[in-house]
Amino acid sequence: MPSNTNKKNKTIQSIGSPNMLPDSGSSSQKTKAWSGVFTEGTDRRVELFTESISIDRRLYAVDIRGSIAHAQMLCDVGVLTNDEFHQIEEGLLEIRRRIEDNQFAFNIEFEDIHMHIEHALIEMIGDVGRKLHTGRSRNDQVVTDLRLWIREAVDRIDRRLVDVQAAFVGRCDNDFDVILPGYTHMQRAQPVLAPHIWLAYCEKFERDRQRLHDCRSRVNILGLGAAALAGTSIPIDRTKTAEYLGFEQIAANSLDVSSDRDFVLEAAFCLTEIAIHLSTLAEEWILWSTSEFNFLRLPQAFCTGSSIMPQKVNPDVLELIRGKTARIVGNLQTLLVLTKGLPLAYNRDLQEDKTPIFDSFDTIEAVLMLIAPLVEGTILNRESIAGRLDRGYLDATTLMEHLIMKGVPQRTAHEIVGRLVRLAMERNVPLITLPLKEFHEIYEGFDYNVFSILGATNAVNAMQSYGSTAPNQVRIQIDRWKEKINQAYCTTNYQNHEIIPDK
Repeated sequence: MPSNTNKKNKTIQSIGSPNMLPDSGSSSQKTKAWSGVFTEGTDRRVELFTESISIDRRLYAVDIRGSIAHAQMLCDVGVLTNDEFHQIEEGLLEIRRRIEDNQFAFNIEFEDIHMHIEHALIEMIGDVGRKLHTGRSRNDQVVTDLRLWIREAVDRIDRRLVDVQAAFVGRCDNDFDVILPGYTHMQRAQPVLAPHIWLAYCEKFERDRQRLHDCRSRVNILGLGAAALAGTSIPIDRTKTAEYLGFEQIAANSLDVSSDRDFVLEAAFCLTEIAIHLSTLAEEWILWSTSEFNFLRLPQAFCTGSSIMPQKVNPDVLELIRGKTARIVGNLQTLLVLTKGLPLAYNRDLQEDKTPIFDSFDTIEAVLMLIAPLVEGTILNRESIAGRLDRGYLDATTLMEHLIMKGVPQRTAHEIVGRLVRLAMERNVPLITLPLKEFHEIYEGFDYNVFSILGATNAVNAMQSYGSTAPNQVRIQIDRWKEKINQAYCTTNYQNHEIIPDK
């Protein structure tokens, strides 16, 4: 939200801006929640250095939600009257409305989103607002806010991953007849059906979803009520608070609550895995879109041109996805180093946890919103693929396995086919064009049946193992994925989706 620019307020400035260091001096302690013991005000430069409102203001909605739940619980146990609770609730909802309508002034004197909201509430309803913080600390409050925020963000990312899976599954029927070279070491290896490749990415993103679900279970633990570190002598009911906020568990050790950022690290790791999978896809499709590969044509709406070379259609979106992965990996590293040397309970270092985790969630969500339509709009260059499919001796392994099934030991069969490939390479021809007599010269056991398993199509059709690129196996997996996607959309209650039709 934009800062209030009224000159009477000190508006937030970016760290490193020319005006970062105002004249030294001290602010009044009246605005501080901890001012009682202090005899001196806070240096303006310290306020600029220590403020977090420029980062944590995005927690306003979950902070208000947590505060309403906390106030309801205080009412339940008799610390607040019904009237006091309703004053607090109505005040907090009005503050949320003002923030969302850009009518709320943010001021570095109030440090963070928690104090901004509490200060505004006290100004609005007086001393009743001062009762809200009973039985809690900013230490357990910020943990609760962050858990609520990450829980919602995890659910959004999960739904976006389903969209990407649906985009790949949605291609499978139309691309079922396309055979592509599969690569190892970036060398042509064996032929695979295009849908087999699309579903390989679905499997990767499914593991990402599973990790997110596991992570969510450890995010969904209530810390509120731990107070600063030791709990509180106020007779609070943490079970009630958990119920109001939808937490499945309650943190069992108050000392652990404020120092625990495992859930942040775990979420950052899950996002890093997603980024790496997206980067793999980006790298592969960047290569495939080149003239050298010419396997696919990216939608121009997801490409850019050159300022000097008129012919260029550059895969900038995919390149940026690949590049942004470095940032997400860096965010995980930042969080690991941030937490590696901290003692128990809260330390101010943990203020630095929000920038990297917010950035990782924002980046991944933005990428996933682009990937689904990009996958849907990409066109396979079928003629180019088919015209060069006989290059690289993709059927060599199938020929070797043909010999194995005739009783030839694997190592011997490997040697025989290697010699045949060398002969074909010397003549710059596919294996299938060699005459049978030359097959006999290398191994007498060959007969005309050898030609029924040579060539990319025959090699694909020869596959039999579960999970292979055999057409019948791929069809099983396509049907399985259609069912999974439809199920996922139903369980996530995600709007604006399209159910994948049966073939």
